[in-house]
Amino acid sequence: MEVRTRFAPSPTGYMHIGNLRTALYTYLIARKNNGKFILRIEDTDQGRYVEGATDVIYRTLRTCGLNWDEGPDIGGPCGPYVQSERMGMFKEYAEKLVESGHAYYCFCGKNEAAGEDTANGLASANRCACRELSREEAEKRRAAGESCVIRQKIPNEGTTTFHDEIYGDITVENIDLDDQVLLKSDGMPTYNFANVVDDHTMGITHVVRGNEYLSSAPKYNLLYEAFGWQPPIYIHVEHIMRDATHKLSKRDGDASFEDFRAKGYLTEAILNYILLLGWAPKGEKEIFTLDEMVEAFDLSGISKSPAIFDPLKLTAINAEYIRALPLEKFVELAEPWIRKTCKRTDIDLPLLCAGIQPRTEVLSDIPERVDFIDEMPEYSIDMYVSKKMKTTPQTSLEALKKLLPVIEGVQDFTQENIHDALFKQIEADGVKNGLYLYPLRVALSGKAVTPGGGVELAKILGKEDTLSRMKKAIDKLTAEIGE
Repeated sequence: MEVRTRFAPSPTGYMHIGNLRTALYTYLIARKNNGKFILRIEDTDQGRYVEGATDVIYRTLRTCGLNWDEGPDIGGPCGPYVQSERMGMFKEYAEKLVESGHAYYCFCGKNEAAGEDTANGLASANRCACRELSREEAEKRRAAGESCVIRQKIPNEGTTTFHDEIYGDITVENIDLDDQVLLKSDGMPTYNFANVVDDHTMGITHVVRGNEYLSSAPKYNLLYEAFGWQPPIYIHVEHIMRDATHKLSKRDGDASFEDFRAKGYLTEAILNYILLLGWAPKGEKEIFTLDEMVEAFDLSGISKSPAIFDPLKLTAINAEYIRALPLEKFVELAEPWIRKTCKRTDIDLPLLCAGIQPRTEVLSDIPERVDFIDEMPEYSIDMYVSKKMKTTPQTSLEALKKLLPVIEGVQDFTQENIHDALFKQIEADGVKNGLYLYPLRVALSGKAVTPGGGVELAKILGKEDTLSRMKKAIDKLTAEIGE
């Protein structure tokens, strides 16, 4: 049997992290088993439809490399793959259930049947009196134009058992299940009914979804049984939590995939972190390419406990990905962020990025790291105090006065020549490197932490700007310490 999985999002806004995890797990199951990964758009809830949301779904999946084998844009043997384009068949399937005695017409209307709005497809735990109507009476009322829905007719006796790959066998008393609405009075199917019909007609073998649907699974199985269909393999996954008591939620403004990308997280790092939200690999390895995820993924690693979204863990994984990038790729990714605060076109971008890359956890760190290049920030002479380097404003002033003529004397202003000239002076004076180079770094940047040391900063800024900043630093120190 060919494994066929589906990701079936609703176009109601951005791609939430929980949605993306479902897509990832669904994709991995298909690829692990050399099966098919299907994309289906469930757009029947027009009240929540957001213009452009389908494009967000396409863009997100493609950006992550979760390419589908069948879907609305590429077609396939089981189309159409947009639920609103499949409307004709749901009425037919619902009426088949009425004919077989597994469903019935309900005329209760709003505020009847235990306060339920049946016209809108809301569920009630109580049985409805319409169950007992004869077919003739029901048809007569329909012919008279009376509004009705079609409800599933749950057995009053016995139990229903279904199997979940994570939770095992679960048995419920049928009397505890409600006669859920299958087809609303406007002819639109409910989510629960449309999913069963669509999954069967598309040959879906594995269904990954949130464990909030565990309570609906028995009703799904009864529908499969009523039609004589084989139910799929269920994989219900736990929620992703913002903290111990709150789920991640679109409505609460929790970050989407595109939000994290906009903040400077790499696609690969986001996907890698999402993989680990509720799934544990065997062994110590935590960093996976998409191909490695396919190889390593196993349903036995999925946890029954909620996963807490940890921004620090995401950032740590992102930092690993950034540091593993080839320098040329990092330059490509970093340049747009550099340009937010640095407009100079005469700087050596590869040299600058070589200093930035080891210190970058998220790309959005970059603008603040390079904002000194275009314009020297205001800073206190306390910046020159370093216990580690054993520097003070006084020793820093002396160091800068020593180094100024050294820099002036470098004719061909290459990194190598700057380095050789500075270290020749350091060696001649018999001092530790930091005693001279730390004050130079502060004088050129106004910062204690910079993308590279004094040699690199001098090369990045150029000879003219380097000398100008050193002279201003000497004047600043002289004025403030009274020499």
